[in-house]
Amino acid sequence: MQQNPLWKKNVPQSKFGAPESEGLEEIRLSAVSRMDEEEEQEEEKKGQDTPILIEKKLLDSRTLIISGPVTDKLCTSVISRLLVLEEMDPKGEITAFINSPGGSADSGFAMYDMLKFISCPVRTIVNGICASAAVLVFLAGNEGSRLTFPHSRFLIHQPSTGGRGTASDLHITAQQVLKLRDSYNQIISDATGRSMEDLVEDAARDFWLSAPEAIEYKLADRIIKGRAELQET
Repeated sequence: MQQNPLWKKNVPQSKFGAPESEGLEEIRLSAVSRMDEEEEQEEEKKGQDTPILIEKKLLDSRTLIISGPVTDKLCTSVISRLLVLEEMDPKGEITAFINSPGGSADSGFAMYDMLKFISCPVRTIVNGICASAAVLVFLAGNEGSRLTFPHSRFLIHQPSTGGRGTASDLHITAQQVLKLRDSYNQIISDATGRSMEDLVEDAARDFWLSAPEAIEYKLADRIIKGRAELQET
């Protein structure tokens, strides 16, 4: 006996011949897909906004994060923020956290000079490593306000160069390096009370200091472990 195919007539058909239930399912899936895309876009927007919010909170708290190699880019960023913070409150204290392996001597001197130039008192804190040109930035903090965390390290050494050119050009470059060395050592001498001769001898090779050794060397003023200790400066 042949089966009656009339049962198919009870299933509503869509405009294009597919059952209406399938069309509704496609609409539902499309709506869910749009919702997922909107949620992803919202998350991406939040991700883009996060650095801006962090930057604003840091500026509001008058805090600088000086991290990474000392470069022209880092120098520009730090100087820009210093000028903004001075404009916001010429007498308000600025706290700079430093974690840098050093880098460009010129950028280091530029940041040192600007930190000394602004009217705001400056507190510097080493959080990690403070080497080479970064030592200049650290010593720009006010006397008594050069702090370090317990496991930070310091490195003092003489500047170097990879100059190329004629013998006369190399001679000029060598003279400039010696001038940079003397300026660098003078800043450390003024901060620590050590003689230039001692510094030349100490920095003839890489001269590493732990946090306690930096205190003994008078490079840093105090080791801190908690935020409450900042009130003592």
